[in-house]
Amino acid sequence: MSESFRQLLRALPDFPEVLPDFEPAAAPADPAELFRLWFDQALAAGVPQPNAFSLATVDADGRPSSRMLILKDIDHAGWLFATSRTSRKGRELSANPHAALNFFWQQQGRQVRVAGSVAELSAEASAADWQARPGADGGDNPDWQLYALQPREIEFWQARHSRRHLRHRFGPAELG
Repeated sequence: MSESFRQLLRALPDFPEVLPDFEPAAAPADPAELFRLWFDQALAAGVPQPNAFSLATVDADGRPSSRMLILKDIDHAGWLFATSRTSRKGRELSANPHAALNFFWQQQGRQVRVAGSVAELSAEASAADWQARPGADGGDNPDWQLYALQPREIEFWQARHSRRHLRHRFGPAELG
C-alpha cells in the first residue's frame, strides 16, 4: 500500500460528530424488539436502506463470501431473506446452512450482527415473496427461495469516539 493511500485512509472520518446514546442495561430483553427500535431510529435519521445487510456464507471448502441483501422480515421463523437456490449464495447455503448478517448504519455508528443456522421456508412462502417483489411480472420463479436465519448470536454495536465501543450481545442462553 502506498504511503499516500494509507494517509488518505487514516484521515477519513469514522463516524459523525454526534452519535446516539445507548445504554445496554436499559435495552429491551428481546433482540428483535431492540433491532426494530434501532431500525426505526435509523429511518428517522435518514439512513438510506437500513434494511440492507451483508450476508456472509461459506462454500463446501469453508471459503467465505459475502454480498448485500435486503431483510424481508423478522418473525417466529427467524430473520428472513431470499435469493435464487441456484445462485452462489443459494448453493453455499445448501452445502453449509449457516450464515451471518451484518447491518451497518454509519450515520449512527451502529452495527447489528446476527449469526446462526439457516432454514429454507416453504415453496408457498417463497412464491408469495417472489410475487410481492417490486416489479413482479406475475410469473413464477421456482428457483426463488425464502430463508430464515435462526440466531444463535446477536450483537448490537455502538461506536464511541473514545474507541471504547459498546457491545450488547445475546447468546444461546438469551435466545433460548
